[in-house]
Amino acid sequence: MNDAKDIAVALDHVSKAFGQKQVLQDITFSVAREEAICVLGRSGIGKSVTLKLIIALVKPDTGHIWIDGEDITQLKGQELSRVRRKMGFLFQNGALFDFLTLYDNLALPLRRLTQKSKQEIEEIIDRALHQVGLSGDREKMPNQLSGGMMKRAGLARALVLEPQILLVDEPSSGLDRITTSEIDELLLEQKQHTTMIIVSHDVHGARRICDRFVVLDQGRLAAIGKPQDLEHHENETVRKLVAEKYDVES
Repeated sequence: MNDAKDIAVALDHVSKAFGQKQVLQDITFSVAREEAICVLGRSGIGKSVTLKLIIALVKPDTGHIWIDGEDITQLKGQELSRVRRKMGFLFQNGALFDFLTLYDNLALPLRRLTQKSKQEIEEIIDRALHQVGLSGDREKMPNQLSGGMMKRAGLARALVLEPQILLVDEPSSGLDRITTSEIDELLLEQKQHTTMIIVSHDVHGARRICDRFVVLDQGRLAAIGKPQDLEHHENETVRKLVAEKYDVES
């Protein structure tokens, strides 16, 4: 776990503020290859910002972020794009282009970022849609998809480039329990060969999927460890956040 070659993602003393609001302060943790972690915390505490920092959608004010041994805070242009291709991002709302069919939404990154043939793209998309249970929906527009279908579609798009690292922002947000369970199952299947960092308020689902929890409180790293160990943490906020019956959004 401590060997650098076994680390997929590492944050080293990362801080981020927006104007006068300090969102994250001196955050340090690492994620092993093929490990799944869940980032927990109350609303507005910087969970989603953490994901955006990891994929370099925003830059840290201080600190370093390592992806597969490369410091992305020092990369620009094509070098940054190259490292980003190792990551897939499942946005909270799916983030599909509303003017493209489901098929074309999935095809877009393959056409722009790879040299694959039309036939290869077709096979990859068919496989991805089958994997998430949307084989018969490839010609639908995003406004024809339910919330659960939109989440599945977003996951399929995140997977078409076969990322080594999957970043997931609130996979159960807005979904009923049955659909949430189905999304959890899809993530569990992906866990077998992918490093995953999941932001979630669904502690029950996170316990099923994740090996460790990273708990943020007041912009700082409050705790990191296995869920069963954090249940007895000295910090009351940590204990409440990892408890399945506690509402982390309160």
